[in-house]
Amino acid sequence: MIQKTHRLLITGGAGYIGSHIVMALKDTGASVLVVDNLSTGFRENLHYGDCVVLDLADRDRLNRCFHDFKPDAVLHIAGSIVVPESVRDPITYYYNNTMNSLNVIDACLNNRIGHFLFSSTAAVYGIPPEGICAESAPLCPINPYGHTKAMTERMLADTAEASSLRYVALRYFNVAGAHPSLQLGQRMPDATHLIKIIAQVITQKRASLSVFGTDYPTPDGTCIRDYIHVCDLADAHVRALDWLLSGGKSLTLNCGYSRGFSVNEVIKTAEDLYGPFPVTAADRRPGDPPQLIANADRIRSTLNWTPRYDGLSRIIQSAVEFEKSLL
Repeated sequence: MIQKTHRLLITGGAGYIGSHIVMALKDTGASVLVVDNLSTGFRENLHYGDCVVLDLADRDRLNRCFHDFKPDAVLHIAGSIVVPESVRDPITYYYNNTMNSLNVIDACLNNRIGHFLFSSTAAVYGIPPEGICAESAPLCPINPYGHTKAMTERMLADTAEASSLRYVALRYFNVAGAHPSLQLGQRMPDATHLIKIIAQVITQKRASLSVFGTDYPTPDGTCIRDYIHVCDLADAHVRALDWLLSGGKSLTLNCGYSRGFSVNEVIKTAEDLYGPFPVTAADRRPGDPPQLIANADRIRSTLNWTPRYDGLSRIIQSAVEFEKSLL
């Protein structure tokens, strides 16, 4: 279990997901150090712990930071996450996601840190035959983003085999929503996530919502995704860290609700809550699979993880309320 005496270092802790994890760790009383270059993170997200502004590409500073702080565990959340952008600019993604992850793993080995939590993604599955992903499924990513995360998972597995490092790789499905306090949420004005954009349209920060592809092999022709509230995802990280610090073995876990909604279903739910808003059809985006739904049996049984914020309406409402708070 996480104790007040534990020292935890989290990369990307000023970002959307990372900041919610830091807030969840506040309840444990552990010492937290955020390492973030603030390229997509915000100081406004920092409500606990200390922060070092540092780029993970700077191996010397990174190693000194690890040496000085002496963490008991590292949570590696930093990375680039936009699928279409990864298709346009793969080199940046291999630098930010693969090479920087290697730097973090290497710093752990250099400083004898034995516990590692990794922010992975459902994009490692590519296009699963049935659209439902279990952790045992083969990894067949169809975009550079997915490839970079799969490569880091491979690096972790190989490193764990050759050392005392133990890790949990958490494969995120579609993360959305905001903290109930409204202190935290998705702040990026140019975010590409569906529910964030819906919140911006509802609050009149964007003129309309574009639906990228209406001819997918799904019941209504739009992509289907498994949406998970960011606070439930943060809780999954705390439980995974408890697992490692209690002596648990290395694991890979899906983070989702095992239920999918199409883009059109998300739009309808939002319109039922807030009324109609402008929607336009657009061409498919490169790198988007038709359907990704988690088989989340393993995380529920292994970590005794039970979502508290499950429900599409609740996720949308929290995102909209946070967007209003930014006005």
